[in-house]
Amino acid sequence: MAKILIVEDNALNIKLFCDLLVAHGHEPEAVTDSRTALDAARSFSPDLVITDIQLPHVSGLELIQMIRSDEKLAKVPIMAVTAYSARGDEERIRAAGAQAYVSKPISVARFAQTVNDLLAGKPQTVEHA
Repeated sequence: MAKILIVEDNALNIKLFCDLLVAHGHEPEAVTDSRTALDAARSFSPDLVITDIQLPHVSGLELIQMIRSDEKLAKVPIMAVTAYSARGDEERIRAAGAQAYVSKPISVARFAQTVNDLLAGKPQTVEHA
């Protein structure tokens, strides 16, 4: 069972992600305020972080960079889940330090496969909407 931190401000997305993760035997913890996400990650010690990019206060890109700069969290895989799909968005997300990018609305199968691949340390390929 993997511990997975979800950073998402939409309650329906949180429920969907948590339900999917629990169904696959994982232990999710959700944070709705990106300002508290780094502290939550430090105390929860996740095996994977799933973050939205378009968040109030601290953007997902900033959060990814903060996680990458944190000595305790720097090696934790990060999956960005976002409605962003403009040219260059994926490159910015990966440049910030995310290993995977899944676009919203999510494909349940793709989401689950990406989580499993990241937890197994498999390299990620690009998903285009």
